[in-house]
Amino acid sequence: MSERLPPGLAAYRLLLAAAEPAAELLLRYRLRRGKELADRLDERRGLGTLARPAGPLIWLHGASVGELLGVLPLIQKLHDRGLNLLVTSGTVTSSGIAAQRLPAGVIHQFVPLDVPRFVTRFLDRWRPQLALFVESDLWPNMLIETSARGVPVALINARLSERSFRRWRRLPATIGNLLSRFDLVLARTPVDAERLQALGASRTVVSGNLKLDAPAPPADAAKLAALQAAVGARPLIAAASTHPGEDEYVIAAHRELRGAHPGLLSVIAPRHPERGPQVEALARNAGFATALRSRGELPSADTEIYIADTMGELGLLYRIAPLVFVGGSLIRHGGQNPIEPAKLRTAVLHGPHVWNFADIYAALDDAGGAVTVAQGEQLGGAIGALLRDADRRTEIAAAGHAEIEASGGALLRTVDALEPYLAPLERQVEAAHA
Repeated sequence: MSERLPPGLAAYRLLLAAAEPAAELLLRYRLRRGKELADRLDERRGLGTLARPAGPLIWLHGASVGELLGVLPLIQKLHDRGLNLLVTSGTVTSSGIAAQRLPAGVIHQFVPLDVPRFVTRFLDRWRPQLALFVESDLWPNMLIETSARGVPVALINARLSERSFRRWRRLPATIGNLLSRFDLVLARTPVDAERLQALGASRTVVSGNLKLDAPAPPADAAKLAALQAAVGARPLIAAASTHPGEDEYVIAAHRELRGAHPGLLSVIAPRHPERGPQVEALARNAGFATALRSRGELPSADTEIYIADTMGELGLLYRIAPLVFVGGSLIRHGGQNPIEPAKLRTAVLHGPHVWNFADIYAALDDAGGAVTVAQGEQLGGAIGALLRDADRRTEIAAAGHAEIEASGGALLRTVDALEPYLAPLERQVEAAHA
Protein backbone atom coordinates (compact mmCIF):
# COMPACT_ATOMS: atom_id res chain seq x y z
CA MET A 1 0.00 0.00 0.00
CA SER A 2 1.42 3.38 -0.98
CA GLU A 3 2.35 5.78 1.80
CA ARG A 4 1.06 8.64 -0.33
CA LEU A 5 -2.46 9.46 0.83
CA PRO A 6 -5.33 10.33 -1.50
CA PRO A 7 -5.99 14.09 -1.57
CA GLY A 8 -9.15 13.74 0.54
CA LEU A 9 -7.37 11.91 3.36
CA ALA A 10 -4.35 14.20 3.21
CA ALA A 11 -6.62 17.22 3.52
CA TYR A 12 -8.50 15.60 6.39
CA ARG A 13 -5.30 15.02 8.33
CA LEU A 14 -4.11 18.59 7.84
CA LEU A 15 -7.51 19.95 8.82
CA LEU A 16 -7.75 17.87 12.00
CA ALA A 17 -4.19 18.80 13.01
CA ALA A 18 -5.01 22.48 12.59
CA ALA A 19 -8.30 22.03 14.45
CA GLU A 20 -6.71 20.90 17.73
CA PRO A 21 -7.59 24.19 19.54
CA ALA A 22 -11.18 23.83 18.34
CA ALA A 23 -11.20 20.27 19.71
CA GLU A 24 -10.77 21.69 23.21
CA LEU A 25 -13.77 23.93 22.66
CA LEU A 26 -15.74 20.94 21.40
CA LEU A 27 -14.89 18.93 24.51
CA ARG A 28 -16.04 21.75 26.79
CA TYR A 29 -19.27 22.10 24.82
CA ARG A 30 -19.92 18.37 25.04
CA LEU A 31 -19.14 18.43 28.76
CA ARG A 32 -21.78 21.12 29.32
CA ARG A 33 -24.31 18.99 27.47
CA GLY A 34 -23.56 15.90 29.55
CA LYS A 35 -21.87 14.08 26.68
CA GLU A 36 -18.49 13.86 28.41
CA LEU A 37 -17.28 13.07 31.94
CA ALA A 38 -15.22 15.82 33.58
CA ASP A 39 -12.81 13.45 35.31
CA ARG A 40 -12.13 11.53 32.09
CA LEU A 41 -11.66 14.33 29.55
CA ASP A 42 -7.95 13.54 29.31
CA GLU A 43 -8.84 10.22 27.69
CA ARG A 44 -10.38 12.14 24.80
CA ARG A 45 -7.02 13.91 24.41
CA GLY A 46 -5.18 10.58 24.24
CA LEU A 47 -3.92 10.82 27.80
CA GLY A 48 -4.88 7.60 29.53
CA THR A 49 -6.11 7.61 33.11
CA LEU A 50 -5.13 4.01 33.85
CA ALA A 51 -1.87 2.07 33.65
CA ARG A 52 -1.08 -0.18 30.72
CA PRO A 53 -0.84 -3.83 31.78
CA ALA A 54 2.38 -5.70 31.17
CA GLY A 55 2.58 -8.00 28.17
CA PRO A 56 0.66 -8.10 24.90
CA LEU A 57 -2.48 -6.01 24.65
CA ILE A 58 -5.50 -6.30 22.36
CA TRP A 59 -7.33 -3.06 21.67
CA LEU A 60 -11.01 -3.33 20.77
CA HIS A 61 -13.02 -0.25 19.73
CA GLY A 62 -16.80 0.08 19.39
CA ALA A 63 -18.57 3.39 18.93
CA SER A 64 -21.33 3.14 21.52
CA VAL A 65 -23.66 0.91 23.52
CA GLY A 66 -24.88 -1.32 20.70
CA GLU A 67 -21.42 -2.14 19.42
CA LEU A 68 -20.11 -2.79 22.91
CA LEU A 69 -22.98 -5.08 23.86
CA GLY A 70 -22.59 -7.00 20.62
CA VAL A 71 -18.97 -7.92 21.29
CA LEU A 72 -19.25 -8.74 25.00
CA PRO A 73 -19.10 -12.51 24.33
CA LEU A 74 -15.95 -12.02 22.24
CA ILE A 75 -14.38 -9.90 24.97
CA GLN A 76 -15.17 -12.62 27.50
CA LYS A 77 -13.65 -15.31 25.25
CA LEU A 78 -10.41 -13.36 24.83
CA HIS A 79 -10.27 -12.53 28.53
CA ASP A 80 -10.74 -16.19 29.43
CA ARG A 81 -7.66 -16.99 27.35
CA GLY A 82 -5.56 -14.76 29.59
CA LEU A 83 -5.16 -11.93 27.07
CA ASN A 84 -5.06 -8.29 28.17
CA LEU A 85 -7.78 -6.13 26.66
CA LEU A 86 -8.30 -2.40 26.26
CA VAL A 87 -11.84 -1.49 25.20
CA THR A 88 -12.62 2.00 23.91
CA SER A 89 -15.90 3.68 23.07
CA GLY A 90 -17.11 7.22 22.54
CA THR A 91 -20.22 7.83 24.63
CA VAL A 92 -21.02 8.33 28.29
CA THR A 93 -23.73 5.67 28.18
CA SER A 94 -21.31 3.12 26.76
CA SER A 95 -18.86 3.84 29.59
CA GLY A 96 -21.63 2.99 32.05
CA ILE A 97 -22.34 -0.28 30.28
CA ALA A 98 -18.60 -1.03 30.30
CA ALA A 99 -18.47 -0.51 34.06
CA GLN A 100 -21.42 -2.88 34.52
CA ARG A 101 -20.65 -5.61 32.01
CA LEU A 102 -16.93 -5.86 31.19
CA PRO A 103 -15.04 -8.72 32.87
CA ALA A 104 -12.85 -7.77 35.82
CA GLY A 105 -9.44 -6.64 34.60
CA VAL A 106 -10.58 -5.44 31.17
CA ILE A 107 -9.72 -1.76 30.80
CA HIS A 108 -12.18 0.77 29.42
CA GLN A 109 -11.13 4.17 28.10
CA PHE A 110 -12.83 6.78 25.97
CA VAL A 111 -11.48 6.80 22.44
CA PRO A 112 -9.51 9.96 21.71
CA LEU A 113 -10.81 12.52 19.27
CA ASP A 114 -9.38 11.88 15.80
CA VAL A 115 -6.78 14.65 16.15
CA PRO A 116 -3.32 13.44 15.05
CA ARG A 117 -1.54 14.46 18.28
CA PHE A 118 -4.26 12.89 20.43
CA VAL A 119 -4.09 9.67 18.42
CA THR A 120 -0.29 9.53 18.69
CA ARG A 121 -0.46 9.99 22.46
CA PHE A 122 -3.01 7.20 22.72
CA LEU A 123 -0.99 4.72 20.67
CA ASP A 124 2.28 5.64 22.40
CA ARG A 125 0.69 4.97 25.77
CA TRP A 126 -1.15 1.73 25.05
CA ARG A 127 1.05 0.11 22.34
CA PRO A 128 -1.51 -2.51 21.22
CA GLN A 129 -0.38 -5.67 19.43
CA LEU A 130 -3.76 -6.23 17.76
CA ALA A 131 -6.54 -3.74 16.99
CA LEU A 132 -10.16 -4.80 16.48
CA PHE A 133 -12.59 -2.20 15.16
CA VAL A 134 -16.30 -3.03 15.50
CA GLU A 135 -18.90 -2.66 12.72
CA SER A 136 -18.31 0.61 10.86
CA ASP A 137 -16.72 3.19 13.17
CA LEU A 138 -13.72 4.16 11.04
CA TRP A 139 -11.74 7.18 12.23
CA PRO A 140 -9.15 7.92 9.53
CA ASN A 141 -6.30 9.22 11.69
CA MET A 142 -6.71 6.40 14.18
CA LEU A 143 -6.70 3.79 11.44
CA ILE A 144 -3.83 5.35 9.49
CA GLU A 145 -1.59 5.73 12.55
CA THR A 146 -2.36 2.23 13.85
CA SER A 147 -1.62 0.50 10.58
CA ALA A 148 1.51 2.64 10.05
CA ARG A 149 2.93 1.13 13.24
CA GLY A 150 2.58 -2.35 11.84
CA VAL A 151 -0.20 -3.32 14.22
CA PRO A 152 -2.52 -5.96 12.69
CA VAL A 153 -5.97 -4.41 12.29
CA ALA A 154 -9.26 -6.29 11.84
CA LEU A 155 -12.78 -5.00 11.27
CA ILE A 156 -15.17 -7.33 13.08
CA ASN A 157 -18.95 -7.67 12.85
CA ALA A 158 -18.56 -5.37 9.86
CA ARG A 159 -21.63 -3.88 8.27
CA LEU A 160 -22.28 -1.36 5.52
CA SER A 161 -25.76 -0.16 4.69
CA GLU A 162 -26.86 0.50 1.13
CA ARG A 163 -27.01 4.20 1.93
CA SER A 164 -23.43 4.28 3.24
CA PHE A 165 -22.26 2.17 0.32
CA ARG A 166 -23.67 4.69 -2.16
CA ARG A 167 -22.05 7.58 -0.28
CA TRP A 168 -18.64 5.94 -0.12
CA ARG A 169 -18.70 5.10 -3.81
CA ARG A 170 -18.40 8.82 -4.46
CA LEU A 171 -15.01 8.77 -2.65
CA PRO A 172 -13.42 5.58 -3.96
CA ALA A 173 -9.80 6.58 -3.29
CA THR A 174 -10.53 7.61 0.30
CA ILE A 175 -12.52 4.56 1.36
CA GLY A 176 -10.28 2.24 -0.66
CA ASN A 177 -7.22 3.50 1.19
CA LEU A 178 -8.88 3.07 4.59
CA LEU A 179 -10.30 -0.40 3.95
CA SER A 180 -7.02 -1.63 2.45
CA ARG A 181 -5.40 -1.06 5.85
CA PHE A 182 -7.41 -3.88 7.41
CA ASP A 183 -5.59 -7.19 7.53
CA LEU A 184 -8.94 -8.93 7.95
CA VAL A 185 -12.59 -7.91 7.53
CA LEU A 186 -15.22 -10.13 9.18
CA ALA A 187 -18.57 -9.20 7.64
CA ARG A 188 -21.98 -9.84 9.15
CA THR A 189 -23.63 -10.93 5.90
CA PRO A 190 -22.66 -11.81 2.31
CA VAL A 191 -24.18 -8.49 1.19
CA ASP A 192 -21.99 -6.58 3.65
CA ALA A 193 -18.95 -8.52 2.40
CA GLU A 194 -19.73 -7.72 -1.23
CA ARG A 195 -20.12 -4.01 -0.52
CA LEU A 196 -16.90 -3.84 1.49
CA GLN A 197 -14.96 -5.75 -1.16
CA ALA A 198 -16.29 -3.45 -3.87
CA LEU A 199 -14.97 -0.47 -1.91
CA GLY A 200 -11.49 -1.91 -1.38
CA ALA A 201 -11.45 -4.46 1.44
CA SER A 202 -9.12 -7.29 0.48
CA ARG A 203 -9.33 -10.27 2.84
CA THR A 204 -13.03 -10.55 3.69
CA VAL A 205 -14.79 -13.39 5.49
CA VAL A 206 -18.51 -13.74 6.24
CA SER A 207 -18.63 -14.53 9.96
CA GLY A 208 -22.23 -13.68 10.88
CA ASN A 209 -23.61 -11.23 13.39
CA LEU A 210 -22.00 -11.33 16.83
CA LYS A 211 -25.06 -9.69 18.35
CA LEU A 212 -26.96 -12.91 17.76
CA ASP A 213 -24.57 -14.69 20.14
CA ALA A 214 -24.75 -12.05 22.86
CA PRO A 215 -26.50 -13.21 26.03
CA ALA A 216 -29.89 -11.84 26.97
CA PRO A 217 -29.56 -8.60 28.95
CA PRO A 218 -29.31 -9.24 32.68
CA ALA A 219 -31.75 -8.08 35.35
CA ASP A 220 -31.13 -7.52 39.03
CA ALA A 221 -33.43 -9.94 40.88
CA ALA A 222 -34.41 -7.48 43.62
CA LYS A 223 -35.14 -4.68 41.16
CA LEU A 224 -37.14 -7.05 38.97
CA ALA A 225 -39.25 -8.20 41.91
CA ALA A 226 -39.89 -4.61 42.98
CA LEU A 227 -40.95 -3.57 39.49
CA GLN A 228 -43.19 -6.62 39.04
CA ALA A 229 -44.84 -5.91 42.38
CA ALA A 230 -45.43 -2.28 41.42
CA VAL A 231 -46.99 -3.26 38.08
CA GLY A 232 -49.03 -6.13 39.48
CA ALA A 233 -51.69 -7.46 37.14
CA ARG A 234 -52.05 -4.26 35.12
CA PRO A 235 -51.94 -4.54 31.32
CA LEU A 236 -48.56 -3.27 30.19
CA ILE A 237 -47.01 -2.14 26.91
CA ALA A 238 -43.42 -1.06 26.37
CA ALA A 239 -41.42 1.04 23.95
CA ALA A 240 -37.66 0.54 24.05
CA SER A 241 -34.81 2.67 22.68
CA THR A 242 -37.11 5.40 21.39
CA HIS A 243 -35.85 8.49 19.62
CA PRO A 244 -37.30 12.01 19.37
CA GLY A 245 -40.40 11.88 17.23
CA GLU A 246 -41.41 8.39 18.40
CA ASP A 247 -42.42 9.06 22.00
CA GLU A 248 -45.40 11.05 20.79
CA TYR A 249 -46.68 8.01 18.90
CA VAL A 250 -46.35 5.81 22.01
CA ILE A 251 -48.22 8.37 24.11
CA ALA A 252 -50.92 8.63 21.44
CA ALA A 253 -51.20 4.82 21.38
CA HIS A 254 -51.68 4.85 25.15
CA ARG A 255 -54.48 7.40 24.81
CA GLU A 256 -56.11 5.26 22.12
CA LEU A 257 -55.98 2.05 24.15
CA ARG A 258 -56.56 3.08 27.76
CA GLY A 259 -60.35 2.98 27.50
CA ALA A 260 -60.45 -0.62 26.31
CA HIS A 261 -57.74 -1.73 28.75
CA PRO A 262 -58.43 -0.29 32.22
CA GLY A 263 -55.30 0.28 34.27
CA LEU A 264 -53.06 0.27 31.19
CA LEU A 265 -49.44 1.16 31.95
CA SER A 266 -47.11 2.26 29.16
CA VAL A 267 -43.35 2.14 29.74
CA ILE A 268 -41.05 4.26 27.58
CA ALA A 269 -37.29 3.65 27.68
CA PRO A 270 -35.60 6.38 25.61
CA ARG A 271 -32.50 5.36 23.69
CA HIS A 272 -30.58 8.14 25.43
CA PRO A 273 -31.49 8.16 29.14
CA GLU A 274 -30.81 11.88 29.50
CA ARG A 275 -33.97 12.46 27.45
CA GLY A 276 -36.08 11.15 30.34
CA PRO A 277 -37.31 14.57 31.52
CA GLN A 278 -38.23 15.53 27.94
CA VAL A 279 -40.31 12.38 27.53
CA GLU A 280 -41.93 12.99 30.90
CA ALA A 281 -42.86 16.53 29.82
CA LEU A 282 -44.49 15.17 26.66
CA ALA A 283 -46.58 12.71 28.69
CA ARG A 284 -47.59 15.28 31.28
CA ASN A 285 -48.54 17.79 28.60
CA ALA A 286 -50.76 15.08 27.15
CA GLY A 287 -52.51 14.84 30.51
CA PHE A 288 -51.02 11.63 31.89
CA ALA A 289 -49.60 10.93 35.34
CA THR A 290 -45.94 9.92 35.09
CA ALA A 291 -43.09 8.47 37.11
CA LEU A 292 -39.38 8.69 36.30
CA ARG A 293 -37.12 5.73 37.06
CA SER A 294 -33.97 7.88 37.23
CA ARG A 295 -35.48 9.53 40.31
CA GLY A 296 -35.85 6.15 41.97
CA GLU A 297 -39.61 6.10 41.35
CA LEU A 298 -41.70 3.01 40.71
CA PRO A 299 -45.07 3.22 38.95
CA SER A 300 -47.88 3.84 41.41
CA ALA A 301 -51.52 2.89 40.91
CA ASP A 302 -52.09 6.30 39.31
CA THR A 303 -49.11 6.23 36.96
CA GLU A 304 -50.03 5.84 33.31
CA ILE A 305 -46.70 6.57 31.61
CA TYR A 306 -43.55 5.24 33.27
CA ILE A 307 -40.26 6.56 31.86
CA ALA A 308 -37.45 4.04 32.28
CA ASP A 309 -34.61 6.51 31.80
CA THR A 310 -31.81 4.50 33.35
CA MET A 311 -28.85 2.75 31.84
CA GLY A 312 -28.44 -0.99 31.43
CA GLU A 313 -31.93 -1.96 32.63
CA LEU A 314 -33.69 -3.04 29.46
CA GLY A 315 -33.42 -6.59 30.80
CA LEU A 316 -35.97 -5.61 33.45
CA LEU A 317 -38.36 -4.20 30.89
CA TYR A 318 -38.20 -7.17 28.54
CA ARG A 319 -38.89 -9.58 31.40
CA ILE A 320 -42.13 -7.90 32.46
CA ALA A 321 -43.49 -6.65 29.11
CA PRO A 322 -45.53 -9.05 26.96
CA LEU A 323 -44.83 -6.89 23.90
CA VAL A 324 -42.41 -4.13 23.00
CA PHE A 325 -42.11 -1.56 20.25
CA VAL A 326 -38.42 -1.27 19.34
CA GLY A 327 -37.56 2.33 18.52
CA GLY A 328 -35.44 4.09 15.96
CA SER A 329 -37.71 2.52 13.35
CA LEU A 330 -40.64 4.91 12.96
CA ILE A 331 -38.20 7.69 12.13
CA ARG A 332 -35.34 7.52 9.64
CA HIS A 333 -32.73 6.34 12.09
CA GLY A 334 -32.39 2.73 10.97
CA GLY A 335 -33.85 0.83 13.90
CA GLN A 336 -32.48 -0.42 17.22
CA ASN A 337 -31.58 -3.96 18.24
CA PRO A 338 -34.51 -6.45 18.30
CA ILE A 339 -32.34 -9.37 19.38
CA GLU A 340 -32.52 -8.76 23.12
CA PRO A 341 -36.33 -8.75 23.47
CA ALA A 342 -36.58 -11.73 21.12
CA LYS A 343 -34.13 -13.68 23.29
CA LEU A 344 -36.38 -12.99 26.28
CA ARG A 345 -39.53 -14.06 24.41
CA THR A 346 -41.11 -10.62 24.19
CA ALA A 347 -43.26 -10.00 21.12
CA VAL A 348 -41.54 -7.37 18.95
CA LEU A 349 -43.14 -4.56 16.96
CA HIS A 350 -41.12 -2.21 14.77
CA GLY A 351 -41.47 0.51 12.17
CA PRO A 352 -40.32 0.37 8.52
CA HIS A 353 -36.91 2.06 8.93
CA VAL A 354 -34.69 -0.80 10.06
CA TRP A 355 -31.65 -0.76 7.78
CA ASN A 356 -29.22 -0.95 10.73
CA PHE A 357 -30.50 -4.49 11.37
CA ALA A 358 -32.05 -5.19 7.97
CA ASP A 359 -31.11 -8.88 7.82
CA ILE A 360 -32.28 -9.58 11.36
CA TYR A 361 -35.61 -7.80 10.99
CA ALA A 362 -36.18 -9.51 7.64
CA ALA A 363 -35.53 -12.92 9.22
CA LEU A 364 -37.82 -12.15 12.15
CA ASP A 365 -40.58 -10.88 9.90
CA ASP A 366 -40.31 -13.88 7.57
CA ALA A 367 -40.45 -16.25 10.54
CA GLY A 368 -43.48 -14.53 12.03
CA GLY A 369 -41.34 -13.36 14.93
CA ALA A 370 -42.07 -9.64 14.66
CA VAL A 371 -44.82 -7.26 13.53
CA THR A 372 -44.18 -4.31 11.20
CA VAL A 373 -46.00 -1.03 11.85
CA ALA A 374 -46.02 0.96 8.63
CA GLN A 375 -46.41 4.38 10.25
CA GLY A 376 -46.66 5.94 13.68
CA GLU A 377 -50.40 6.52 13.52
CA GLN A 378 -50.91 2.75 13.25
CA LEU A 379 -48.95 1.90 16.39
CA GLY A 380 -51.99 1.95 18.68
CA GLY A 381 -53.95 -0.39 16.45
CA ALA A 382 -51.07 -2.86 16.15
CA ILE A 383 -50.46 -2.89 19.90
CA GLY A 384 -54.18 -3.17 20.63
CA ALA A 385 -54.52 -6.24 18.41
CA LEU A 386 -51.79 -8.00 20.39
CA LEU A 387 -53.15 -6.90 23.75
CA ARG A 388 -56.44 -8.56 22.84
CA ASP A 389 -54.86 -11.79 21.58
CA ALA A 390 -52.56 -13.44 24.09
CA ASP A 391 -52.14 -16.54 21.90
CA ARG A 392 -50.94 -14.40 19.00
CA ARG A 393 -48.44 -12.64 21.27
CA THR A 394 -47.10 -15.98 22.42
CA GLU A 395 -46.75 -17.21 18.83
CA ILE A 396 -44.79 -14.12 17.78
CA ALA A 397 -42.55 -14.27 20.83
CA ALA A 398 -41.84 -17.98 20.35
CA ALA A 399 -41.11 -17.57 16.63
CA GLY A 400 -38.79 -14.64 17.28
CA HIS A 401 -36.91 -16.51 19.99
CA ALA A 402 -36.50 -19.59 17.80
CA GLU A 403 -35.24 -17.55 14.83
CA ILE A 404 -32.62 -15.70 16.88
CA GLU A 405 -31.39 -18.86 18.60
CA ALA A 406 -31.08 -20.68 15.28
CA SER A 407 -29.06 -17.86 13.70
CA GLY A 408 -26.07 -17.89 16.08
CA GLY A 409 -22.54 -19.14 15.58
CA ALA A 410 -20.79 -15.88 14.71
CA LEU A 411 -18.72 -15.93 17.88
CA LEU A 412 -17.05 -19.24 17.05
CA ARG A 413 -16.43 -18.17 13.44
CA THR A 414 -14.98 -14.85 14.58
CA VAL A 415 -12.57 -16.45 17.05
CA ASP A 416 -11.50 -19.00 14.43
CA ALA A 417 -10.78 -16.26 11.89
CA LEU A 418 -8.78 -14.27 14.46
CA GLU A 419 -6.78 -17.29 15.63
CA PRO A 420 -3.65 -16.53 13.52
CA TYR A 421 -3.40 -13.20 15.36
CA LEU A 422 -4.38 -14.49 18.80
CA ALA A 423 -2.10 -17.53 18.99
CA PRO A 424 1.20 -15.55 18.91
CA LEU A 425 -0.07 -13.29 21.69
CA GLU A 426 -1.01 -16.31 23.79
CA ARG A 427 2.46 -17.74 23.30
CA GLN A 428 3.97 -14.49 24.57
CA VAL A 429 1.79 -14.66 27.67
CA GLU A 430 2.73 -18.30 28.28
CA ALA A 431 6.45 -17.53 27.82
CA ALA A 432 6.25 -14.67 30.34
CA HIS A 433 4.73 -17.03 32.92
CA ALA A 434 7.04 -19.95 32.22
